[in-house]
Amino acid sequence: MRTLLYMLLAATIASCSVSKQINKKAVTILLQDSIIKTGHTGISIYEPATNQYWYNYNADKFFVPASNVKLFTLYAGMKCLGDSIVGARYATSGNDLYITPAADPTFLHPDFDNQPLVRLLQNKGNTIYVSPISDIPPLGYGWSWDDYDQAYMTERNNFPVYGNTVWLSTSALLPKKITRDTLLDTVKYMGNQWLYIKPKYFADKLLKAASPAYLREKTKNIFYTDSVAKLETIPFLTNFDNTTHEILQQILNKPIKLGAIHKPYTTLFSQPTDSLFKPMMHRSDNFFAEQTLIMASNEKLGYFDDAAIIDTLLSTALKDIPQKPKWVDGSGLSRYNLFTPTDFIYILNKLSSEFGVERLKNILPTGNTGTLKQYYVTDSGFIYAKTGTLSNHVALSGFVLTRKNKWLIFSVLNNNFTGRSSAVRRAVEKFIQELRNRY
Repeated sequence: MRTLLYMLLAATIASCSVSKQINKKAVTILLQDSIIKTGHTGISIYEPATNQYWYNYNADKFFVPASNVKLFTLYAGMKCLGDSIVGARYATSGNDLYITPAADPTFLHPDFDNQPLVRLLQNKGNTIYVSPISDIPPLGYGWSWDDYDQAYMTERNNFPVYGNTVWLSTSALLPKKITRDTLLDTVKYMGNQWLYIKPKYFADKLLKAASPAYLREKTKNIFYTDSVAKLETIPFLTNFDNTTHEILQQILNKPIKLGAIHKPYTTLFSQPTDSLFKPMMHRSDNFFAEQTLIMASNEKLGYFDDAAIIDTLLSTALKDIPQKPKWVDGSGLSRYNLFTPTDFIYILNKLSSEFGVERLKNILPTGNTGTLKQYYVTDSGFIYAKTGTLSNHVALSGFVLTRKNKWLIFSVLNNNFTGRSSAVRRAVEKFIQELRNRY
């Protein structure tokens, strides 16, 4: 009994000692930074090997986490989607092909060369019947409506095509995976009715921005541009899948009609899930994140409903989360999202324990890669983390390996600061490097 008491006392002293050191040596660097002091900050540092929190500061307070929400979306995808994405479910009847879309965002997306659903649509069925459209709201709860024509706010639906965006560029500047033919396929329908070039009208009257400038009308698929000198992506209006059907009909030269699938059906898989998760986390792809949450709902619940899958996860797999968050979308675009730093410690610990650290290292960006480009450049392999950025909000949560080979989980959330986001990111970088070097 006395030995046990000594052990507990020693552990308590050691924990307090670490917390005291971090408080004096590392946290002060961050909290006393001139820009950090203008806002609100939450910090949590946890060592999974000892199941100890090294430091907590406002760790149980709620913050707008921006794209750190994608860590929860990643968990939903890894938990519900298995190792491969369902591209669609299909059945044949005579010369007809019946398709039930599965919200796969990789369909005809230029990042993915392998397109099994395209081959199926090309090779089977004189007429293609697509199940009735879902009622997924194209834009998420709490998104900024005036960003509707920005690439980071692409519409959601259960049958996306070409990433639900128009790809505009000259052929010489197209990425390697986007051929001139692909570009023409993408804008073929738009080229006849939607794409208008009015150089002076929009540049001078509306955009007042540096060339090249692009814009889409809010309620119509009419695009304006004063140049196609570089690659631009602009979300198109999906019209609850009507646009998808029209584009497919032109590409396939087959009639596309509405029709319920026949049973039994065959499940068609498209891509390994990690091939979607990696770009989702590396470039913080909002569209991939939103579709991941919708796909998770369909595979877990049998229907498309992001709110329903969030509620289901929070009441089952994530029921022991330290503070129940307000989780409203997959991407973190909504300022209605509210999470605590210890919530992110929890989900990162859960991800690593259920799916393995090595898999996460492949999915999350490390130093000088993805959204961490030009950050943590020296000895970059010691950090694997997810960034988050909205105006006046910056977040970073992930894993760090210290000089003494201690594997830590951390979360730093900054809200309502005034000044440049890059200055906040640099202040957090100094904090993480101090944590890394001292311990």
